[in-house]
Amino acid sequence: MKFVKMHGCGNDYVYIETITQKVEDKAGIVKWLSNRHFGIGSDGVIYINEIEGADFEMEMYNADGSRSQMCGNGIRCVGKFVYDYGFTDKTTIDVISFGQKKVLELNVEDGEVKSVKVNMGSPILTPKEVPVAGYDNMEKVVSETLKIMDKEFKFTAVSMGNPHAVIFVDEITDELVFDYGSKIEVCDVFPERTNVEFVQVVDNNHVNMRVWERGTGETLCCGTGCCATAVAAILNKLTDDTVFVKTPGGELEITWDRAENLVFMTGPAETVYEGNIFIK
Repeated sequence: MKFVKMHGCGNDYVYIETITQKVEDKAGIVKWLSNRHFGIGSDGVIYINEIEGADFEMEMYNADGSRSQMCGNGIRCVGKFVYDYGFTDKTTIDVISFGQKKVLELNVEDGEVKSVKVNMGSPILTPKEVPVAGYDNMEKVVSETLKIMDKEFKFTAVSMGNPHAVIFVDEITDELVFDYGSKIEVCDVFPERTNVEFVQVVDNNHVNMRVWERGTGETLCCGTGCCATAVAAILNKLTDDTVFVKTPGGELEITWDRAENLVFMTGPAETVYEGNIFIK
């Protein structure tokens, strides 16, 4: 089976196209492929499929084998994959992920995609749709108290196709990410689990962020997490409407066009290597 290893700001996935090759048991091989000691090694696996009503479909799985609705870094790499490997010659394409269509604008230099701007759609703030439990009487959950073990956090709930709990802190530490992020992910407040972002505001247009991703653990970057972080920062009146989100893997530019209620994400996409692997 042919595969390509790619990453967006260090958020790495194994990419497999099913347009010219057939893959049996897509979900079943994800944990093995993602294993960094016994497989290829990645934050998950993304299948690129043909689909009616769009140019391509992104079918994404986390490293633990669970299905995920959306991945901002992943979808940028899908755009690079289909253009660089000749599956399209268009520089604006539609990609469906978990039933939701996203529009990608490909920045091509010297015949290959260098960066991608994605219309990520409207942020979802209604508690029932995020989902976040216990707040059905509220329009949105902004800076609400969440008690985990011995600490209380103020969190803002945002969905960008998948749920996020954004927490603003003075300093981002390993203890917060690993000890508390892992507990917040599976907290009863989040019936579908959640991604957790710890965010330090630098100025009106810059923040630092580390993320504990649902089903994977800490990753070097999370595209939807960067989008959720920007939305939460704006809702909490901490930044302007364009935010540069710096993560351990790199920086993404996020703009929330509040007049149109659309979030735009711009960032790099990189190919690491390609190869063939025999399915066990």
